[in-house]
Amino acid sequence: MTPQQPATRTKAVLAMVLLVLLGAVCIGAGQWQLRRAHEREALLAAIEAGRRAPAQTLDAQHRDGPDWHPASARGHWLNPFTVLLDNRNLKGLPGLWVATPLELQDSPGTAVLVLRGWVARPLPPAALPDLSAAPGTVLVRGTLLHRVPRLFDLGSLTGRAGGEVLPRPFPAADGVPPRVQNLPLDALAAATGLDLLPVVLQQAPTQDANLIQDWPGPSTNAGQNYNYALQWFSFAAIALIAAGFTAWRTLRRPTSSRNA
Repeated sequence: MTPQQPATRTKAVLAMVLLVLLGAVCIGAGQWQLRRAHEREALLAAIEAGRRAPAQTLDAQHRDGPDWHPASARGHWLNPFTVLLDNRNLKGLPGLWVATPLELQDSPGTAVLVLRGWVARPLPPAALPDLSAAPGTVLVRGTLLHRVPRLFDLGSLTGRAGGEVLPRPFPAADGVPPRVQNLPLDALAAATGLDLLPVVLQQAPTQDANLIQDWPGPSTNAGQNYNYALQWFSFAAIALIAAGFTAWRTLRRPTSSRNA
């Protein structure tokens, strides 16, 4: 064995270790993609089952229900507590979601938050249209969710989620609805003093000319995750085959040297 052979052997062993680690990382990434695919398949099944389920009525006694189930609530709108959810795009257009609590007819002080629809963000100096809901008792139909769909907030990384802060006092004296990026139900309940149901009603299409009820759903494309998983497992196979080939060359090198 020449003096260079120990160094060459050390490099080969290091290369094998790195290739095996790379293969393990790729396998882990592929398994994560498989889990995501299964989660999306389960979500799609839940959505489809919910849409086929009979509608339920929300009231003081029936305060909750499964996600994606159709539901209705009767009451009157609390327009002063309307909140605008910013950065909600629709088909590439910037806009806002309009969220207004509906006080339940059978229980004063108890309300359900309704996502009423989408409105385009006006370009200055234009202003938003009148977003006040009609007065009087109304029946609102829609789909149940357990929270307002969230957007990623950079402030959450620093512990300062500024996109969720409602003004105090609320409602403001000027009557202008506040804009936030995300709206947790507990934050709205604390700001308004309302007894909010632990669900959100995503309103079904209405005849409101100012609002569009075209709600984006969660991603349920499991096929994409299966494709990614296949890619990761392919990378893992390449890395492990390379590690095996390196091991084979390293183990046979001393024998070749002795035979020379």
